[in-house]
Amino acid sequence: MGSTVSTSPKHALFAEFAAVARALGHPHRLEILEHLAQGERGVDALSERIGLSIANASQHLQQLRRAGLVTSRRDGKFILYCLADEMVLELLSSLRQLAERNVAEVDRIVGGYFADRDSMEPVSREELLDRSYAGLVTVLDVRPPDEFAQGHLPGAINIPLNELEARLADFEIGQEIVAYCRGAYCVLSFEAVAALRARGFTARRLDDGYPEWKAAGLPVETGS
Repeated sequence: MGSTVSTSPKHALFAEFAAVARALGHPHRLEILEHLAQGERGVDALSERIGLSIANASQHLQQLRRAGLVTSRRDGKFILYCLADEMVLELLSSLRQLAERNVAEVDRIVGGYFADRDSMEPVSREELLDRSYAGLVTVLDVRPPDEFAQGHLPGAINIPLNELEARLADFEIGQEIVAYCRGAYCVLSFEAVAALRARGFTARRLDDGYPEWKAAGLPVETGS
């Protein structure tokens, strides 16, 4: 007796859900989503930032667009991409938390590279907001200037990680510094905190990054 193809609406929906899951199933596509969470990007900028060929980056973007995870618009000769909506951030956050809880290799990496550079409890969004309004901390954004210009925390100063050593005089001795970058495991903020502590500064990091701050409805600023 031959088998028949199921026409169940549930199966059809599951097939579509699986397509979204497949679109997430590549580290480069997850990295692309992290960069797009900072703001709109063209394929040229994304390929350079991630270290992919333009053709490869474009293929990944098309898979993400077909899955409804990113959208695009034309700006003159250029096509700009952005996250479809803030639910994409929630999906990425859930994926991260699930992996942290249940995947042993994730726990090993977090306990190795990241814990070695920052064993202190990170600063929550609420705590940082209160302390920055009270003038008790210097908020340090270590992302590249183009990402900073698209949006950043109120009052933050922008010093990319590769310029930090040369600009230590920008910080007041004795004032706590809170660094942040693209997300919970963006290595830039971990490296910045480690470098600042090695030079005698009191430094901590935000427990996530700019996209999560914005998605929480907290105040942001734009421009350089």
